[in-house]
Amino acid sequence: MTNSTKTLCPYCGVGCGLEVTPPAQSGKATHRDSEGTPIWRVRGDRDHPSSQGKVCVKGATVSESLDKNRLKYPMMRDSLDQPFRRVSWDEALDRIVLQLQTVRFTQGPEAICMYGSGQFQTEDYYIAQKLLKGCLGTNNFDANSRLCMSSAVSGYIQSFGSDGPPCCYEDLEQTDCAFLIGTNTAECHPIVFNRLHKHCKKNRKVKMIVVDPRRTSTAEAADLHLAIRPGTDIDLLNGIAHLLMRWGKINTLFIDDCTRDFPLYADIIRHYPPELVARKCGIRLDELEKAARYWGDAERVLSLWSMGMNQSSEGTAKVRTLINLHLMTGTLGRPGSGPFSLTGQPNAMGGREAGGLAHILPGYRLVKNPQHRAELEQLWGLNPGQISPEPGLTAWDMILGLETGAVGFLWIAATNPAVSMPDLERTKAALKQSPFTVYQDAYYPTETAAYAHVILPAAQWSEKTGTMTNSERVVTLCPQFRHRVGESRADWEIFAEVGRRLGFREQFDFADSAAVHREFVQLTRGRVCDMTGITYEQLQEAPIQWPHPEENPDVGAGFTDKVLPTSNVTKSAPTNSKRLYTDWRFPTADGRAKFAAYHSRGLAEPPDPNYPLVLTTGRLYGHWHTQTRTGRIPKIQQMHPQPFLEIHPRDAQKLGIEEGNWVEVRSRRGKSRFPAQVTKAIAPGTVFVPMHWGALWAANSEANALTHPESCPDSGQPELKACAVQVSLVPESAEVLWEQEVEQQSILGK
Repeated sequence: MTNSTKTLCPYCGVGCGLEVTPPAQSGKATHRDSEGTPIWRVRGDRDHPSSQGKVCVKGATVSESLDKNRLKYPMMRDSLDQPFRRVSWDEALDRIVLQLQTVRFTQGPEAICMYGSGQFQTEDYYIAQKLLKGCLGTNNFDANSRLCMSSAVSGYIQSFGSDGPPCCYEDLEQTDCAFLIGTNTAECHPIVFNRLHKHCKKNRKVKMIVVDPRRTSTAEAADLHLAIRPGTDIDLLNGIAHLLMRWGKINTLFIDDCTRDFPLYADIIRHYPPELVARKCGIRLDELEKAARYWGDAERVLSLWSMGMNQSSEGTAKVRTLINLHLMTGTLGRPGSGPFSLTGQPNAMGGREAGGLAHILPGYRLVKNPQHRAELEQLWGLNPGQISPEPGLTAWDMILGLETGAVGFLWIAATNPAVSMPDLERTKAALKQSPFTVYQDAYYPTETAAYAHVILPAAQWSEKTGTMTNSERVVTLCPQFRHRVGESRADWEIFAEVGRRLGFREQFDFADSAAVHREFVQLTRGRVCDMTGITYEQLQEAPIQWPHPEENPDVGAGFTDKVLPTSNVTKSAPTNSKRLYTDWRFPTADGRAKFAAYHSRGLAEPPDPNYPLVLTTGRLYGHWHTQTRTGRIPKIQQMHPQPFLEIHPRDAQKLGIEEGNWVEVRSRRGKSRFPAQVTKAIAPGTVFVPMHWGALWAANSEANALTHPESCPDSGQPELKACAVQVSLVPESAEVLWEQEVEQQSILGK
């Protein structure tokens, strides 16, 4: 190819548009990586509505990882103590199908599990749902979005009646007050933050509040930084609500006409007077009052949140308590206003639309809803009752199922749970017990590949065509623009071929990804996420935001003559609206949004004399998840060469720790070692470790060796953001560092 290709960045949920150019063009020098491989040129797409030509270091360097350490061929082994041997696709697929059928007819379909990824394209997600939840009759499909955004999903569904962020990026430039909680937006969603920060600097009346135990680069830009103690989010939010009520800064007309259950909420927040809340959160009273004043005086309030809220044992409660503030002030459905969850992964939104969690179905449907199941059975050509009425296993439940023997077949694709799951030693032990694990990825080695019986080479970004949806509901086409590496195949192609070999030929008769997309969007008809008017042809011209229904629907065209009953149509927003709920009517039984009344429960594992510090984890600007891509890019390795532990000078002095000392961090589950960074940017009593490093990159420095699996009862999302630890100085730091480097280099084959 000689022309540039417009596509989407495959990292975070901001969904930045990229323009990619082949490495060799007339009159231009060819850029090459350290191994001499030509590198595709990447720059921001100025026409993309979400990013407007901006791009961060991850997107700018993404092409440098495309040819490094790739998995090129299927490989197989009979047991984990044997080496892999190269096999043909036929041999690998025959083995997978045989094992699936064996488990299906001996243990039952509930013993079959798939663990997917927010890095799937929507077409990959959709075919996986059709295979697992439809044809095989098990809802045991979960994704790493369970660790990322499932509390946001739960909160939206319970408060509004449906999933779906109601805001758009234009709101960043139209708000009077931005309330950021549990998000280091400047590092984790930098292009979103740049738009917001620019707006704040141009308009002095605009206020930015940042709630975070760390003084991050996001907090440094804020008008008000609330460094609350970990686990006191609900206390803070209820305390702000208490003051808004006291001052009469509420929208009584909106509350009366558009919501329900406000009296229950009002009864809760009276228990959160400002003096008590300030003391519990560890902030000054005037800071709490200033936050409430900023919110109450603003006409347009936009809240932004991410993992700091979601990754909690009370994640759904936190999300709904934040939404409560919007409901009591009527600040949603209008420009510059609303509760806006920032998605962690490039297509976690598309996964939610396609039903990519264990309790949901395509088109924002729910497993427990009999009408929703019947609709899909009809459209998929299945027998009535073929879709199970019971939600499937969450990601952590799959680990528990491996421990008990309830899981007989585990298929992992496009994610790396041997680094990203909580309580890593327990996770690894469970993976070792798996009777049969298929691992499907673009790279090799990864930490999870060590626990697989069959590994399948997947085509990645740039090598397959499909769609992704970003945090503001904008769908972008990601076309294939380079040849696939080795024998790799698109994830949806692998799932579909297994489906055909299992006997479901009619259900998986797709010529290409465009055919998959045409079928999928028909399942969104009349739903909040209606995308029936979106086609590949239109997306080749420009990205499109949903809802985007067909203007003149020929129901079933290109899919099936089976039609959804018109009574099931859910109205959510005017056609092609940038925002949801602009009419202040919601997809609930009575059209009203619901207040939630929660008391704060605090951390699932609070500190105590034996484990006196709270560990929190998070991302860094340059790295992405478990470094499968970014760890292979020299510029990013130089930015973030090793993990570290942030500790406040007061805590460091007590423990005799100085800058650069190696320290050992212990929890009730494991231990890890890190060089110390002594900084006032972290609150006393709290320490921070980045989550990117697994055994391949820094042995004995795994953040999730320390974390626990206690999760939100509604969303099933583990509390990866906080656990109790002790920290001690490690002698002979240089020897520790040398041992780590030697082990890392031997694993990576350097």
